[in-house]
Amino acid sequence: MFTHNKPIGWGKWIVVTLILGVAAFIASPSGPLGGFWGLHAEDPGPVGMQKAFFILLTMIQSLAFGFGFAFLLFGREAVRSFLPVEGGLGLAVHFAISWSLLSWWPHSNLHQTHNPDNISGLLAIEYGFHVTLILGGAIIAYFILMKSRQSQF
Repeated sequence: MFTHNKPIGWGKWIVVTLILGVAAFIASPSGPLGGFWGLHAEDPGPVGMQKAFFILLTMIQSLAFGFGFAFLLFGREAVRSFLPVEGGLGLAVHFAISWSLLSWWPHSNLHQTHNPDNISGLLAIEYGFHVTLILGGAIIAYFILMKSRQSQF
């Protein structure tokens, strides 16, 4: 079991974060492997500093994507250290944290490449990401509230 005194082996976290982060970056719509997104050519592209800020945003989201998968792979024991019982809440917290990190990359890329005339597609993107992130935040908030209640007794 994970203990607070046991050091986390950050090496594997960093490797997964960087490998998947770099892969996500080059598979982004403007990346060399991003053609599958189907970028709309009629949309005006960013210019000047806008382009630099979009590149930086893609880098941040790509690394968050990699770290989200690293947390999915290796973070379960850390979650168990706060909620040692097996069951739904610990697993839900683990997935909620992972999803809150890794979902930004596909979410942003879907928005960039989505046909603005397809309102049903836009609703699917919004519900698929926003509602699940809100649900994940509620799960984490519930967990913290229950944990703080336990420590009062």
